[in-house]
Amino acid sequence: MSIELLSVLFFGALLLFLLLGLPLSFVLGGVSMIFIYFTWGPEAFYMVAAQTWGAMNKFTLVAVPLFIFMAMILERSGVAKGLYEMMYLWFGPVAGGLAIGTVVICAIFSAMCGISGAAVVSMGTIALPSMLGRNYDKELALGCINSGGGWGILIPPSVIMILYALISGESVGRLFAGGVFPGLMLLVLVSSYIAIRCYFQPKLGPALPREERGDWKRKITALKAVILPIGIVFMVLGSIIGGVTTPTEAAAMGVLGALISALVYKQFSWALMKEAAMRTLRLTGMIMWILFGAYCFSAAYHGMGANQLMDNVMQHIPGGPWGTIIFIQLIIFLLAMVLDPAGIMLITVPVFLPIVKAHGFDPLWFGILFVINMEIGYMTPPFGFNLFYLKGIVPPSISMGDIYRSVIPYTLVESAGLALVMIFPQIAIWLPNKLL
Repeated sequence: MSIELLSVLFFGALLLFLLLGLPLSFVLGGVSMIFIYFTWGPEAFYMVAAQTWGAMNKFTLVAVPLFIFMAMILERSGVAKGLYEMMYLWFGPVAGGLAIGTVVICAIFSAMCGISGAAVVSMGTIALPSMLGRNYDKELALGCINSGGGWGILIPPSVIMILYALISGESVGRLFAGGVFPGLMLLVLVSSYIAIRCYFQPKLGPALPREERGDWKRKITALKAVILPIGIVFMVLGSIIGGVTTPTEAAAMGVLGALISALVYKQFSWALMKEAAMRTLRLTGMIMWILFGAYCFSAAYHGMGANQLMDNVMQHIPGGPWGTIIFIQLIIFLLAMVLDPAGIMLITVPVFLPIVKAHGFDPLWFGILFVINMEIGYMTPPFGFNLFYLKGIVPPSISMGDIYRSVIPYTLVESAGLALVMIFPQIAIWLPNKLL
């Protein structure tokens, strides 16, 4: 059987079973093992087992459950409520200020934990009712939470970046540093969009009435809410950049900071620890099973010679190297609308990364583009994760259609940010090259 026909059958079977709604990990692993068997015979199973065992022995993977555990504790520690009260006083007097303050808090939350859902759930519970109660446009309010909540995988620390580092061989520390400026740039772009739109349409985000704005003493007092978050960011990122800890060890520092926050806000309890541990177990188990399936996929993909076929296909993409990069980003964007981001990365990075390197592009820069695309995918219909996180906590008066419509302008703004990082690679690679 020719490579072309075998590859079409392979990818066709993957797509068919995914559309049927089967779990990604079992589709990846099951289909790949069947094709491995008919390509190399039963002896190939030993190779897959050896590859998977080698991957599971990588010390970097320890950071995954630690960052997830950190996020689960922070989500219920009371940190978000204190930050919102501070933001309410400082940003509220400006048109659209509560929405701008919400995305600022999302950015702070992203710098404390490595997943997306924590900020969405926290701000959806605390900020959304406050904005709706003050006559904010519901689509503006929903969209800013969806957009800012996705930055958890871009602004370091990031579980997705750790998985990318495992596949690509890039340094986790360099990837973390590479996500800083793109994350801040998206914060500026989204905040500017909200500010400009509310300036011309103040009814979308009315400023707080004078009696609710608070005096300077109250504002200064409220700033103490940022002390713990800044401390956690310093414990995690500062220890990595300063060379004190590895990214894995820094994850343990982050857990310590989250526990301290829960104690300070008097939210610490054994019930909290048990719930956080169980949710961490479920999420980590899901990621590990997807990782197992991804290694099976990688073995089948290279074993069939499909990588050579993909290289030949990419050579026929118009526009040269940049046409190839844009085409890859488009594929990733479309996949992100229907699949889990971790699964997309584990499927596509082994396929696209050799092509990117062959065209002379920096794999670190490509990794940041990839993560931004995944972050946009978190809020893109029909199956963006943030959409369903938010649907689970919004009032019954808000429909799924409202949530879908709310993300359209924010998706365009963040896509412009992705384009800027493509045009000006130094946004992503200057800081890693300077620090590491």
